[in-house]
Amino acid sequence: MLEQFKQIGSDALAELQKVTDLAVLEEFRIKYLGRKGRITQLLSQIGKLPREQKPQAGELANRIKNDITKAFEQLKNSLEGRQEKPKELVDVTLPGLPVNIGKPHVITQTLNELLEIFGRMGFGVAYGPEVEDEWHNFIALNIGPEHPARDPSDNFYIDDNTLLRSQTSTIQIRVMERTKPPIRIVAPGRVYRPDTVDATHMYMFHQLEALVVDEGVSMVDMKTAIEQFIHAFFGPETKWRFRPSFFPFTEPSAEVDLLMKDKSGHESWVEMGGCGMVDPNVFDAVGIDSEKYTGWAFGFGIERLAMRKYGITDIRLLFENDLRFLRQF
Repeated sequence: MLEQFKQIGSDALAELQKVTDLAVLEEFRIKYLGRKGRITQLLSQIGKLPREQKPQAGELANRIKNDITKAFEQLKNSLEGRQEKPKELVDVTLPGLPVNIGKPHVITQTLNELLEIFGRMGFGVAYGPEVEDEWHNFIALNIGPEHPARDPSDNFYIDDNTLLRSQTSTIQIRVMERTKPPIRIVAPGRVYRPDTVDATHMYMFHQLEALVVDEGVSMVDMKTAIEQFIHAFFGPETKWRFRPSFFPFTEPSAEVDLLMKDKSGHESWVEMGGCGMVDPNVFDAVGIDSEKYTGWAFGFGIERLAMRKYGITDIRLLFENDLRFLRQF
């Protein structure tokens, strides 16, 4: 009987290797492992053996049964994995699923629009480092050692001579140091000031400054360029004005105000930025002949421009990454 057990096990494993589909595999299971299968029948004969042969026969029969069962399960899993699943029918006439596609942030949109406007006006674009030295951030801009703008409480100093730039005017200095007039550039970028955060102030924000240097440049040229910019960005009916002011790096200097309406329709003048003719001391600092050349410059906050154009009342909304807010632009 032991030899019969071995023969059945050998036959079963050999037959199993020829099985190629689940229907034939089920026939194999019934033939060998079913309630009336050959393995089951042999197990029922162990009780008829002499007592001394029963342990050896039982051990052999169980081992053969386990080997066949294990081989059967492996083949079954393999065949089920290969079995092709029915294809899901797709109704091509149904509307497609909406896809969420990202888009530029409202600040990026505003900056791109500004650069496009000034590009049409013949301005190039210049960039500079956000970590600056005092020469480019203050000294070359005619901001002396005692000027309150240099106070440590109003700047992010890294060491005694290095700080996060507080204005993109530093880019103007770098351009004038390495470029001979005529110069006609805009300088966008992030700037940093330790302001108290509220609805209109942030410790990091974006600026866009413009610089023109050439022979015979006057306030009329500056006024014309600013007017073209305002009407292109806010609309041709937008009213604006110059208001006298003071900046160390321009003389004369002015503030630019826009007449804006709030949600209730009430009109009021809103400050947008500063401008003026480049101070001769700035030209002297960068090696440009102030007797031969004149220039003008202005600087606007990009967040402020976006807020005025889109009616945003709190600058913090621009940095909170709230999709409910960002999806509006």
